[in-house]
Parts: sequence; C-alpha cells; structure tokens
Amino acid sequence: MLAAARQAVLVPTVPARYQPLRRAVDERTNVEARMCLYLSALFTAAEEIQHHLDAGVPVVVESYFARCLASHQAMDARLGVTLPSWLPTPVTYHLVCSDDERQRRLAGRNKPASRWDALMETVTDQVTDAYASFPMHRIDTTGRNPDEVLRVIMDTDTEGALSHADREPVGEHPHLLPPVPRHTAGARRR
Repeated sequence: MLAAARQAVLVPTVPARYQPLRRAVDERTNVEARMCLYLSALFTAAEEIQHHLDAGVPVVVESYFARCLASHQAMDARLGVTLPSWLPTPVTYHLVCSDDERQRRLAGRNKPASRWDALMETVTDQVTDAYASFPMHRIDTTGRNPDEVLRVIMDTDTEGALSHADREPVGEHPHLLPPVPRHTAGARRR
C-alpha cells in the first residue's frame, strides 16, 4: 500500500534467490549464521535499492538493516557489525501497537510460527531497546486499520513520490509478507 501511495518500487529485502537458503538456515539454531544470511540478503537488496534511487525512482522495503541488527542482537548474536557509509539511508517507520492488539494480530495470522518467531516473542523488550539506537518515526497502529496507518505515514513524510509505482500486492511474492486487506470488516469504503 505504501509503495503504491508513494509511487515507489517495492524491493524485497530478502531476494527470491535467497529464499531456499533462508528456509535452510531458519531450520537451524545458529543465530549468527541466520544474521549473516539476512545481512547478505540486505546488502544484495541495497544494491538494487541504490540502482533505483540513482535512476530517480523511490523505493519501499518491508524491513532494512535496523530490523536485522535489532532482532539478532536481541536473540544474543555476538557479531559486531559496522554498516558502510555508502548504504542508502532510509526514512524508517517503526509500527507499534498495544501488546493485547499485537497478540490478537499474531493469533490471526495465516502463518505457522517458527522457532525464531517463538524466540522473538521472548525478547520483545530487548528488540525495542535495540531499535532505540536507530532513527525512526514511531507510529502507533493500535486500533487503526491499514488505510488509517497509511494516512499517518503519508502525513509524517511525503518525500519521494514519483510515477514508478510497483502496484503488485505484497502477497503476490511468496517470499514477502502476506497481503494486508485494503479494507477491514466494518471499515467505510471510499
């Protein structure tokens, strides 16, 4: 939705060619190996992102280095990482909600929880603390439907809108998050 609204290209931060390796690494218990895989995928995505930006095309991604570093740090990865200065610098939106709403949303997902998902649920405070070191616009999504969250994001920062939108829904890519319905039950259609 954000990519379409910003008329941006949606770039997956774990490219399709990484998906088989991602599944294999996610079956293991080595947090450093998992972190290295995600970092490699992100560096690969960063090259694509920079290519689009160099062409004047805005980009939207579902996550970036902050998520990888914060989540793996919270899961006790001990690798020291210094990000190079050439990386594209994003405007980042940290979407949060109340714990009750978060638990309800997690329960409603049509996705089995992996061991990594379960582990992340035990370190949510550490992830939040790790995120504090990254510049982000914090957006509370509690009680808001996707259209309302999109409006808040668009009102927060509207730079980068051009006419190169990737209008393919996120769920069309098997390696990305499932699609978010544009209209929730009971929401007024425009």
